[in-house]
Amino acid sequence: MIVGTRGSQLATTQTQTVVRQLEEMTGEKIETKIIKTTGDKITNSQLYNIDAKGIFTKELDQALIDGTIDFAVHSFKDLPSELNNQLSITAIPEREAINEVLISKYSWDELPENATLGTSSVRREAFCKLHNKNVETTPLRGNVETRIRKVEEGECDATIMALAGINRLGLNEHVKEVFDEDYIVPPAGQGALAVMTHKDSQYYDEISKLNHEDTRCEALCEKAILESLGVGCQWPVGIYSRVDKDEITINCKLLSPEGKLLADIHKRCMKTDAISTAQSIGKKLREDTI
Repeated sequence: MIVGTRGSQLATTQTQTVVRQLEEMTGEKIETKIIKTTGDKITNSQLYNIDAKGIFTKELDQALIDGTIDFAVHSFKDLPSELNNQLSITAIPEREAINEVLISKYSWDELPENATLGTSSVRREAFCKLHNKNVETTPLRGNVETRIRKVEEGECDATIMALAGINRLGLNEHVKEVFDEDYIVPPAGQGALAVMTHKDSQYYDEISKLNHEDTRCEALCEKAILESLGVGCQWPVGIYSRVDKDEITINCKLLSPEGKLLADIHKRCMKTDAISTAQSIGKKLREDTI
């Protein structure tokens, strides 16, 4: 069995977590193949200034279609809204933390006026504006370690990152503050992984055993809102959901790029109705606000 992954430390760490579980389940040794994606090659542009559809996944998708790898591991939030019809999200393992964190020598309230905040996320920039943070945003690309180093070396005063990646890499000593998920709402699928295979994969059944039912329900529900909304990462939208037994609570905040709150939705429904409810949320947001 061969797994494909991006080459960053976070990507390989996430992939090896999945590989260890599969090797224990199957007793089979799994080979890892590093594949460089378009997103890995672009280091000097805001993501929303380029065509970001599948930017971190399409080369891995093609390797699955070609049969050069048997499965791929992605951060779920990197998946494009529309998947190749030959491929399947075969497993979504249990989710990590969904929160955003501040990396800085300053706390959020102590950030000086006109401090520079490095980010390549239109969502994070808009939430800063929503909370009237008088900061100057500047593009900041690179892997987790690179962005932390750039802050520590003074290239910018702060940045905002996903706690999940920090936890997986064991870099928690760099976290100055953890934001409540309702204050800076994370992107759809944050903290979740997607294990992709070809729909006709001989390993489909084994890999599907990695599924965590509640995480799968949450992640696919959040993705369904984005699909119905049709904006990808080009519009500031934060989405998270939580399963509680047979029910799911869905939370969504849609902002304008200038930081104006356009919609703040909280809905609770049965898990069995999660996708249809999410689709109706996305459709209504598109009709009413965009």
